[in-house]
Amino acid sequence: MAEAQAVTANEEAIEAWDGPLFERFVRFRHLLTTGLGAHGDEALSLAPPPRGGQVLDVGCGFGDMTQQIAAAVGAEGHVRGVDAAPNFIEAAREDAERGGIENVSFEVMDVEAGGFDDRFEMAFSRFGTMFFANPVAALRNVREALVPGGRLVMVVWRAKVENDWLYRGQTITERFVTKPEEYDEPTCGPGPFSMAGADTTSGILVSAGFEQIALHRCDKPIQIGVDLDEAIDLVMSLGPAGEILRLAGERAAHLHEPIAVALREEMAEWMTPEGVFAPASTWIVTAQAPQ
Repeated sequence: MAEAQAVTANEEAIEAWDGPLFERFVRFRHLLTTGLGAHGDEALSLAPPPRGGQVLDVGCGFGDMTQQIAAAVGAEGHVRGVDAAPNFIEAAREDAERGGIENVSFEVMDVEAGGFDDRFEMAFSRFGTMFFANPVAALRNVREALVPGGRLVMVVWRAKVENDWLYRGQTITERFVTKPEEYDEPTCGPGPFSMAGADTTSGILVSAGFEQIALHRCDKPIQIGVDLDEAIDLVMSLGPAGEILRLAGERAAHLHEPIAVALREEMAEWMTPEGVFAPASTWIVTAQAPQ
């Protein structure tokens, strides 16, 4: 397995994403790629990849969006997916090989640690830019990898309160247990809501050298479970609630059942005949490298 480039500031986050979080993402992959993919689809509809172009996919995860972009750019184009977690890259490569996708490549890389030799017409990221310890440095490297006038398109979460399945999950869990001050497990970095503020995100991009910055609100419900049991399992495994429980470990094991009961009461309203669908809100952020 290839080794990731690493900077000290991101080592703990990489350890988390390559270990316990990867395992949990695999477990809920059928929900996450579809649910989160809807917001990625909206971003590509707003800013289509250039036909025949070279595209960079930052924080590509399982590579499902990388493959989707590859189909859009066509056989004459190419998409490079990068992720700091080797396990995600290995999974992405295996999927692309099984699918016979030839115009993609994958690389283990911490974008904050260094730049790129190649140049791209577009850089894309679906929930892959919120976890850098220094997002300005990372996005500056992305901007320098773009051709003059090249476009950045990224999807990031809006405020936690606008994503009620995550917000309720945290507030309900915190009735029973709070994030411990000391823990043995690695954390995921700044967290999924580090770019929720429009002014914060705009400031990061300005500092990274981008121009023509725009944020487009996207409200699309996502499926978090085929039934309430799976939805509760997801919320207690990932996101703010999942992070609290993971870091608390066995110390909070006896609280899992009452937390699940409380979550069931609060999340029942999202149950439909097709599954559990919760409101979700993101920013689709677009920006341009200077001409």
